[in-house]
Amino acid sequence: MTPALVTAIVAIVAALGIAAVAGVLHNRRSGVLRDTAEPSAIDTSDLGLSRTGPTIVHFSAVWCGPCSGVRRVVNQVCAEMREVAHVEIDMDANPAAARKLSVLSLPTTFIFDAQGRQRYRTSGVPKVADLRSALEPLLA
Repeated sequence: MTPALVTAIVAIVAALGIAAVAGVLHNRRSGVLRDTAEPSAIDTSDLGLSRTGPTIVHFSAVWCGPCSGVRRVVNQVCAEMREVAHVEIDMDANPAAARKLSVLSLPTTFIFDAQGRQRYRTSGVPKVADLRSALEPLLA
């Protein structure tokens, strides 16, 4: 083997290793609810949030495959927790709302409290148990 071939093989293996690590890190964050340390002071009056309890807002689009998974999870949680409202916003139909909340990828899901403050955010399909555990303190 020539030194150039060895260098090429090492470069390819290194690139594959870096890509694998990046993929694992990205997938670990997908669907994980992140607490909003400071509830945002964004005007949410035009989002259709409930004023009597928490609201789950998720951004979707017709062309978004995983968005149907979010819809299924959110509908299940809302069926079990009747005090929780659900708003689905089509990103293509309402890009201003997506910009206001800095939605960069789909699906993106938010949990707002009864005062309209953003409390949690996630990208990807959240787990039912994670949504329930985030919502329970907001219902107390």
